[in-house]
Formats: sequence, C-alpha cells, structure tokens
Amino acid sequence: MRIESSRRLIDTVAWVLIEDGRILCARPDGKDEFYIPGGKREGEETDRQTLTREISEELTVVLIPESIAHVGTYEAELPGATEVSVRMSCYTADYAGTIEPSSEIAEIAWFSYADRAAVPPVDQVLFDDLVARGLLPAH
Repeated sequence: MRIESSRRLIDTVAWVLIEDGRILCARPDGKDEFYIPGGKREGEETDRQTLTREISEELTVVLIPESIAHVGTYEAELPGATEVSVRMSCYTADYAGTIEPSSEIAEIAWFSYADRAAVPPVDQVLFDDLVARGLLPAH
C-alpha cells in the first residue's frame, strides 16, 4: 500500500552575494521579511534561466552566465504553513551593472550572521551552511 504525502514543496532559486562579510538580502514590496534574492521558476525554466531572470527583474543587474556556480540546495518548512516546505537552490555569480531595487523590491540590505533571525527558515539554513564553510563570518 502506497501512502501519498500531502506535503507541498515550493521550489525556488536564489543568488548568494557576499561582500565585506555580509550577504545581500531583499524585502519584496508588500512584505515585512527580507529574503535571499531570487524566486520561482516559470514553466520549464532551468535554475540558471530562473536565476538570471529573477535577479534582473528584482535588482536590475545582469548575471554573468559563465560565472554561475551552485552553492547548495537547502530545504525548510514554511513558517505558519503546515505541510509546506521551501527548497532553495543557491548560486553565486558575478554581475554587470549597479544593484538597485526594482519596483517589486521595497529595499535591499546587507545582513551579517547576527541578522540570521530576520530571514525565513530556509535562508537561515543557508546562513548556517555558509558560516560552517567559512564563506560568511560567524560574528
């Protein structure tokens, strides 16, 4: 007998940009919480296609395709939603242009590990992994 899981998965991709010991986060318009920039794929988009589209739409920069590198894939439950998890495939990449919040982003901020509690659980898992790997300072 096979039991179907009722757990729903939200599949996203995100851009990990660390500068001066801080990681770039964005607060979408109409939301109170900051997130690692990125979003959900449209149709049959690959991770890379989704990442470059979302970052261009959110932060008005162009990612350099040959520099895109997978950091890791993280998963955590969505707060306040039973049986819903978020999976976030994270990538680093060089970029061209100046980072500016688009009309769908209310503000951007550079978070240190001390700001970990201000981001959603899946982002916290990323923060923890980056610290464990020595990519983000723990202080």
